[in-house]
Amino acid sequence: MSFVPPGSGWPDDLARPDTPVAHDAAEVSALAASSGTVAEVAARQSVCRACPRLVEWREDVARVKRRAFAEETYWGRPVPGWGDENPHTLIVGLAPAAHGGNRTGRIFTGDRSGDWLFASLHRTGLAVQETSVHAGDGQRLIGARVMAAVRCAPPANKPTPEERDACFPWLAREIALVAGSVRVIVVLGGFAWQAVWPALRAAGLSLPPRRPPFGHGVEVPLSYGSAPVTLLGCYHPSQQNTFTGRVTAEMLDAVFFRAVELAKEAPQRPAHSAKERL
Repeated sequence: MSFVPPGSGWPDDLARPDTPVAHDAAEVSALAASSGTVAEVAARQSVCRACPRLVEWREDVARVKRRAFAEETYWGRPVPGWGDENPHTLIVGLAPAAHGGNRTGRIFTGDRSGDWLFASLHRTGLAVQETSVHAGDGQRLIGARVMAAVRCAPPANKPTPEERDACFPWLAREIALVAGSVRVIVVLGGFAWQAVWPALRAAGLSLPPRRPPFGHGVEVPLSYGSAPVTLLGCYHPSQQNTFTGRVTAEMLDAVFFRAVELAKEAPQRPAHSAKERL
């Protein structure tokens, strides 16, 4: 088997052998809509098989492996959102890395982008450790939750529009389930910026009539009911961006310090935890 079976004991795996599996876009929509808790939608995301190309790719990568990780077991499944279930800050990226999240089972964990991201989150008070190398390593987010627009590692890091659209209900439903506590949404990169806008609308947030262009440090005021929410743009800490200096540690820190500042300024609603129904 070229993926970790649900319920087999992988750290933080919320799925069980009887967790329902989506096999096409219609089933994704139905299962996302009927998910009543953050844990439930995360579990259902993590066993999705709706996109044949992505399923084949992620499992082939998990079977062949990279030489540096040849002795490791790869997750080989969709990578769900993780972090605080009542976050004040959401962080949205594009998709898991083939030998990062697809290997570790946790978005941004175990790849170079994650090295930069978690170091910044730690410096700005949003993570308890400066590194995140594997599930169950003690990393914990503080008031933050990380998710991706597409939950499977795509070939060449480029999901197709059809794959993005098929995954859309998972993103929209997860945002909807945490929207009551969220005050800041940090979007990493232009692709995620494009993908998150319709998901925010579907989740019930009020958006401006025109979508502002993506840019590093761009701030867009939104709202959820009467509560203010701020959307922040941030260049993705990809290897190319960090090697070329397009993204620096100081640039990342500035965005996340701003996120923390905005979250503290915004009125907070009491957190409510729903009973998990996996």
